[in-house]
Order: sequence, then structure tokens, then C-alpha cells
Amino acid sequence: MDEFFDEMDDEQTDDLLEQNEDGSPRLYEHFRFVADRGQSLLRVDKFLVDRMMGATRNRIQLAADAGCIMANGKPVKSNYRVKPEDVVTIMMSRPRRDFAVIPENISIKIIYEDDDLLVVDKPAGLVVHPGHGNYTGTLVNALAWYLKDDPTYDPNDPALGLVHRIDKDTSGLLVVAKKPEAKAHLSLQFFNKTTRREYRALVWGIVREDEGRIEGNIGRDPRDRMQMTVFPEGDQGKTAVTHYSVLERLGYVTLVKCRLETGRTHQIRVHMKYIGHTLFNDERYGGNDILKGNTTSKYKQFVQNCFAICPRQALHAKTLGFVHPSTGEEMFFDSEIPAGMTQLIDKWRTYANSKEL
Repeated sequence: MDEFFDEMDDEQTDDLLEQNEDGSPRLYEHFRFVADRGQSLLRVDKFLVDRMMGATRNRIQLAADAGCIMANGKPVKSNYRVKPEDVVTIMMSRPRRDFAVIPENISIKIIYEDDDLLVVDKPAGLVVHPGHGNYTGTLVNALAWYLKDDPTYDPNDPALGLVHRIDKDTSGLLVVAKKPEAKAHLSLQFFNKTTRREYRALVWGIVREDEGRIEGNIGRDPRDRMQMTVFPEGDQGKTAVTHYSVLERLGYVTLVKCRLETGRTHQIRVHMKYIGHTLFNDERYGGNDILKGNTTSKYKQFVQNCFAICPRQALHAKTLGFVHPSTGEEMFFDSEIPAGMTQLIDKWRTYANSKEL
């Protein structure tokens, strides 16, 4: 179910979609449901939530907004009321693809492991989970190889494996469950917001307040499906809370510590942009432009050199804490900031301490 929605999100950006003779996109059926003769009038989003394991009403509404949900062959919005014997289908511009996770010998850094779980320090650039365009070469494929001799670990079993995710170009810590009981226990901790997660981020501009709390629902941006956005009012998106504190002000950028209270897609990236401090070199959210500073050619070259040193968003999942699912022990892990991001911070520190500002 998650794979379907991941592909729905990704496909909005593909310029090579198959087309019919009239130029319209060719659609393929992924799911089909036929309403009973005694079906009472019911919103299609509620109708599908009741029939699709793992689906949320919000994601079904996004699918409807994208034109992926049809009733009797015609696209409908999420408020469409299903009638007796309606045929409700979910369509996409690609054939349905069922795939198995292939073990691949990809080097990964394991910083802790026992019979129940392991903690991985993920490098930037490694996709976490297979999805459209990334069916191989992911952390999940690497874990399948690493645990290939463990007869109890099935990389295709959703009751095992990754408990949470971080973005491809974000580095840092992830916990992986090796047993179903461990995943259930750890997942509940994430749901109840009892885990401890801190990030380091370099953001554009001088953050004036020493610390702060950002709250604003996060959801898919209706104007750009590749981005998430903050919905400050109303019931769109999902509740999201980020706490931040300033570690160092460095000329035209600020090094901050961010603590997640919730874990939404792109949460820190979106929340920091929302308060006017886009992450440094975050291409998706405009941080790969020179957002602060002067207009001299020397400064522009300095920033371009900074982009080259750390060619991705300057974000690192530095700490991770949780209660061990079997022993009840408080576990806490810390990851060193990667060399590229460290060099970037040092370069800005040197610049800030010079008289070039």
C-alpha cells in the first residue's frame, strides 16, 4: 500500500509518461472495488480507507486530487459519494509493479546491533527505501545483503526492517528492527513521540531568537507535488512540531540544533523555510541559491565553493534515543557530522571571523 502512494507522489514529476493517441496520459488500473447492492451513500475517501490496509484518508484525498481515483471510469474528488454497484478504481500512469527486494552488496555503517535491532549511520546520497526510479541500490537492499544469513529476517516482510526514514540527501541515524515484536514496539515509540531525535542544520540567514518552537501542519504542496508545505490554518496536512536552538551564528548563515517532536516528510526543511531560514544548499526548497549576503563577485564565488564542498542540503540526523524493545534499557546513539558538512561549517566560521562581511 505504501509503495502505491510513494509511486503516486513520484510520478507527478516524470516527463516521460506513456500517452494515448489523443495525447492524454495512458492510465493503468492498480486497485478495483465494487460497491455492494446495499451500499449506503458514502464518501469515496471513507469507502477506500475501509478497504485498503495501511491507507490514510489524507493520502487517498491526495490521490483524488491527482486524478488517480475514478468511479465508473471517471475521475472523482474525495467528496464523491459512492452508490450501490459503483466500480471504484485507482489508476496510475504506470503498470502496477510488484517487486521483491534484491540483496545488494552495498557498504553500510552499522554502529550497533543485537538480536532485536540494529542502528545504521546512513551517508548522504543513499536512498532509504525502494520506490519509483529506485528499485535497487537502496539502504533496504543493503540491509537485505547484510542480513542474508539470518534465517529470521525477510526483507520483503513489512513487519521487519526500517522503523522510520530520512531523506536521500540527509545523513545520519536510523533504527532497523530484526523482529516483528521489535518493530511494533519501536513504531509505537515513534507514534507516541517518546523517541529522542536531534539534527544539525546549517540554514540561510541569522536566526535571531536563541531558541524557538515551530508548529504548522505539513502536507503535499498543491502547486508543486515534489515539495511539502506548511498549512498554518485548517485541517490540511498533518500536525508537525519542531524545536530549534542556535548553536552558532556565522555571518550570513546559522548553525542550529533541531529536535523533532513529530516526524513528517521533509519536516525540518519545510519548517525552517517557513520561518525564513531555508537549509543551505537545499535544492528542492531553493537553498541552492544565494539567499543572504552581499553582491560582490568574491562573495558569490565563496558561496559557490561552499556548495561544492557540501553538494546537498546541510542536514544531519545526529542523535537517536529510544527504549530497547526487549530489555527496556534507554538507548542513545550519536553520529559525527560528516566531513563535507564539517568542512562547510568551518569555511563559514573562517569567513565570519574575517573582515570580509
